[in-house]
Amino acid sequence: MALQLLLRDHPQRAIALATDSHALILRHSSSGAATDLGPHDSQKPSPQRCMVEFSRLDAIDLTGYRTLHSSAVHGTLGLININTDVYLCVISGAIRVATVRPGETIQRILSVEFYCLNRDDFDHELHGEGGPYLTENGVPDSHDYNYSYDSKEPTFEHPCHELKKILGSGTFYYSVNFDLTNRLQNRSLEGSAFDIDSLDDNFLWNSYMIDPLIKFRSRLAVQERKLLDESRILTSTTRGFALTITVPASSSPIQAIRSNKPSTLTLISRLSCRRAGTRFNSRGIDDDGNVANFVETETVYWYPSNLCFSYSQIRGSVPIFWEQAPGLLPGQQKIQITRSIEATQPAFDKHFEHLELNYGTVHILNLLSESKPGEVELTARYKQHVSRSPLNQVILQQSQFDFHSETKGPGGYEAASAVRRLLHDRAEGFAYFMCDDAEPRKILHGSDNSMVAREPTTILQQEGVFRTNCLDCLDRTNLVQTIISQMALESFFAHRNEQASADFWMRHSSIWADSGDALSKIYAGTGALKSSFTRHGKMSLAGAIADARKSAARMYINNFADKGRQNVIDMLLGRLINQSPVHLYDPINDYVNTELKRRMGEYSTTENVQIWVGTFNVNGRGGNMKENLSAWLCPNLSSLQQNPEIVAVGFQEIVELSPQQIMSTDPDERQAWENAVRTTLNDNAQKKLTEEYILVRTGQLVGAVLMIFVRSSALKNIKNVEGSVKKTGLSGIAGNKGAVAIRLDYANTRMCFVTAHLAAGFANYEERNRDYRTISHGLRFQRNRSIEDHDTIIWLGDFNYRIGLSDDKVRRLINMGDLETLYQNDQLNLQMVAGHAFPFYSEARITFEPTYKYKNGTDDYDTSEKSRIPAWCDRVLRKGDNLRQINYTTAPLRFSDHRPVFATFQCTISNVNEPLRDSLSREIYKQRKLNMGITTANARDDGVDDEDLIGYESIAPELPPASSDRRKWWLDNGLPAQSRVQPPIRNSTLNSQRSSNPFTPSNEPDWVIIPKSSMHQGLLSRETNLWADKSGEKRSFFRQNDARETPSSNTEYSNSRGLTSQQSERGITASPASSVPSSSKALRGKAPPIPQKPAVLTGQHEQNMKSSIGLRQDWIPPASSEFHGARETPLPFSSTRPLTDSMKTLQSPQLLPRRSSQREKSKKQPDLAQSDGPPLPPRRFTVQARSSRSLLDEDDNGARAIPSLQPVRRC
Repeated sequence: MALQLLLRDHPQRAIALATDSHALILRHSSSGAATDLGPHDSQKPSPQRCMVEFSRLDAIDLTGYRTLHSSAVHGTLGLININTDVYLCVISGAIRVATVRPGETIQRILSVEFYCLNRDDFDHELHGEGGPYLTENGVPDSHDYNYSYDSKEPTFEHPCHELKKILGSGTFYYSVNFDLTNRLQNRSLEGSAFDIDSLDDNFLWNSYMIDPLIKFRSRLAVQERKLLDESRILTSTTRGFALTITVPASSSPIQAIRSNKPSTLTLISRLSCRRAGTRFNSRGIDDDGNVANFVETETVYWYPSNLCFSYSQIRGSVPIFWEQAPGLLPGQQKIQITRSIEATQPAFDKHFEHLELNYGTVHILNLLSESKPGEVELTARYKQHVSRSPLNQVILQQSQFDFHSETKGPGGYEAASAVRRLLHDRAEGFAYFMCDDAEPRKILHGSDNSMVAREPTTILQQEGVFRTNCLDCLDRTNLVQTIISQMALESFFAHRNEQASADFWMRHSSIWADSGDALSKIYAGTGALKSSFTRHGKMSLAGAIADARKSAARMYINNFADKGRQNVIDMLLGRLINQSPVHLYDPINDYVNTELKRRMGEYSTTENVQIWVGTFNVNGRGGNMKENLSAWLCPNLSSLQQNPEIVAVGFQEIVELSPQQIMSTDPDERQAWENAVRTTLNDNAQKKLTEEYILVRTGQLVGAVLMIFVRSSALKNIKNVEGSVKKTGLSGIAGNKGAVAIRLDYANTRMCFVTAHLAAGFANYEERNRDYRTISHGLRFQRNRSIEDHDTIIWLGDFNYRIGLSDDKVRRLINMGDLETLYQNDQLNLQMVAGHAFPFYSEARITFEPTYKYKNGTDDYDTSEKSRIPAWCDRVLRKGDNLRQINYTTAPLRFSDHRPVFATFQCTISNVNEPLRDSLSREIYKQRKLNMGITTANARDDGVDDEDLIGYESIAPELPPASSDRRKWWLDNGLPAQSRVQPPIRNSTLNSQRSSNPFTPSNEPDWVIIPKSSMHQGLLSRETNLWADKSGEKRSFFRQNDARETPSSNTEYSNSRGLTSQQSERGITASPASSVPSSSKALRGKAPPIPQKPAVLTGQHEQNMKSSIGLRQDWIPPASSEFHGARETPLPFSSTRPLTDSMKTLQSPQLLPRRSSQREKSKKQPDLAQSDGPPLPPRRFTVQARSSRSLLDEDDNGARAIPSLQPVRRC
């Protein structure tokens, strides 16, 4: 799909990647950079923030955009921050180099361009158009080219110049229609389906740059995420080598299936980015178990009948901590081991545990010399660590092959074929991956949508891997891996009674030589040595001269150029100390997704379904399947659990685990058990006049079987049923141990059932733990789903964990009924508590006796010569917040040495109304966009401040969102908030003498009492007011009559009293003695529109309220007639802070304010447009106490009394 790169310069610079239907728009945020750097971060650039928007073309306005690149681009590799500038990297040139299978193509990147999101300084450059010439094989010339419009002017180097060189070096590859980071065996079930979530980060070289866009993608709705994936805007790239060569029909090894079409041979080498670097800058292992120059190489042969072969090998530096300094002379390049054995072993173990999880059994082939001092030391340490490894000798084995010594004789490099004898038996056990055709399917993402491919069916899987190494893992390693690849192909052809021609092997050797050269250029700077022999099968004089020239070139590059190359690699991977990531945010979609999660109850419903789960190790006694299984499958339970919607039945050892059986699967026994279970379930349903059960899926691994039955009425809710198996016996080679898993979707709840048979033996609990990790990590469904990618997970089976007590003590405790002590010593319980197995899983309380080992046909434990210690081998574990276990017990079936176990669950199922959800999503999106205006990545408003969008949402339901200069939380779409603060009693007003800073300690009260004043001809006179309290005592407040302070409006009058808008809103008071304002206070300026924090309410609130207004405890408010010039005149408040009768009044049991008169209720409020500022946020009024304490003082009572800041909106 062609992509257009568009640029808009004004009013805000934005770059768009547009397809025929959608566009991804990116814009740098001017206010996004962090400014709160610590003292040690002064040299580190601030993290840059950018706005992103993905939308349909018909929903956005692209007028004003111009084409930035003359031709179509091929996708983006991501964003990178360099010197506080953000650059978008796009693929500007690519060529197809490989086709693994029909519809699975690989492109080599020829050139990339970097476009700045926040500056136009580099827009004048040609960005590589007419750039480096291409060589014959489509790789850019290695010479550097600099271009400018005027050759007389000095060339200005682009900040991303070195990144452009490395990404355009011809060593990076990508695919838009399949997952290039995973080998064929790991993605065989998903066909050509492409899912960004399944990418292997070990081989994803643009993971640092693409990560912001991947995170943005994860926040999109499901449908939008799918559209973004289909647009192919986001591109994942690997580094290494990929090439397909065509094998003519006449040279094809497959002759039994006649076809006149050519077959293809593909080689893919994936270089890991975990410990990436150049030769002398990247050696050995790191603390995470990653090794230098780690490469996975896969040989794929495809025949037109859709028969496909795949074989994988790995290479990597010796996995210990060692270094080698560069030098101009070979003797100067000394090897130094930098850590002790004890300090190295943890990283060594991590490395091989990771390999075991991904590949199964690992066989080490060490090609280091046994005579060179440095290599001898590495070999000795290597062997020591292998012997200390917790992996047993079956999982991890090592062979030594001194390549230089073996090829020193007259036979030359041809003597390297002696490695065949060393590896033959192991190679036969590892086998290879093979799949064949099945039902045809249409290719969704191929260049030609009319092409039709066939869904492959797995016939055989590769069960182990050879790990080859020399010192650099280049020349010797590549030659030996070519031989191993040939051995695997020969085995594949021999099993089909076919034989390859010399022409085929010549093509095979040639493609391996090309791969070796490419990998050597990446790591050492030159092509591989010995490639002449690899390519032609013999060493010529020209080849020897070429090797000498390459050695000299390596010495120069490694000493003078590798440091710069290493810095560029570290920059690409985001590992430089002064690098900071780019943060993307989508102000609308992020809000919509958050809101949808919060309002899930509006578009989804839940229901409870019943699940029955049972496991039974039948000990190979298939003849007993005709026995009545009702006691186990249809136990006498409560009516709610009598007819469960789902029945999951697991068996182990349905066949005798003989050497012949463990390597194959016999379906006859499985089918017989299927019929027995189905008959039992449906006979019971017929008796109770309920619905029948339907078998939806069965899986088998030798003797382990898992069956899923569903009640007929629930079948309509079941979808996406898939199955998978994972072998763990003999380190993944045999199926006598392992797991069978079936996953399904019940409505919108993802379920996974796993039946497992783990390693036996009393003391082999660590091997059982390893089996669990292998199954949990290695078992995959379609689209690379793992077991953990489900909402509800239930494990059932013979886990073989034992009780760590003596036989006599266990039997005695059983007779005593002391199951608690037994469970405290149960191996599975102890391993789960320690976190070594089944982390975050739960098991119900065990109330039944150990289920193993019984005498057949009795209830007595085994007393034979072996006399196994009784144990709870058969278990059921669960994981999921929506599961509630009801029962957990055994059934009295006695024909096996195990007792069957079953459990019942109540599962809460989520059912999402997708149309309603989509409708709600559109509604929220529309409303959010209306509220926010055009403040998106495609905004055209030059005055838009991005700070208005960052963190605008409330951090807690009871708090308002953060404010900015444009977005004020006390304003709702331009509508001001209404203050509800009222004076505590009639004729009281705010104290002008109290500081406007709420944190300043003050003895001033918040409120003061003033009498009602007479108004004559619109002028307010200030006079002495006298009144009496209840005892007749007089008090006076003197007011100066100053014509200069006579207000002409209510606003002026309010200010003449010295009250600021902040004080009016906060409830600040003044004492009666200090009520005379000065002229300076009368002329106080407008209040800034910033809400002030309210003072703290103390525990003495009633008494302090009385003292704050200068009244005695027995004071009663006088009637209005007691005042001089008594007249109903409303108290004038500031026009900018109007107070109405609807404002909240804090009432005290002894001080009740007078109700507002009808005239006050109907009084017209001042025009806010003429006011001196926006209204302040309302406060839940509390009477303030006189205290010398500050709000910052630690006072629990005061802290609990801080009023809510949630504003009240005016309708």
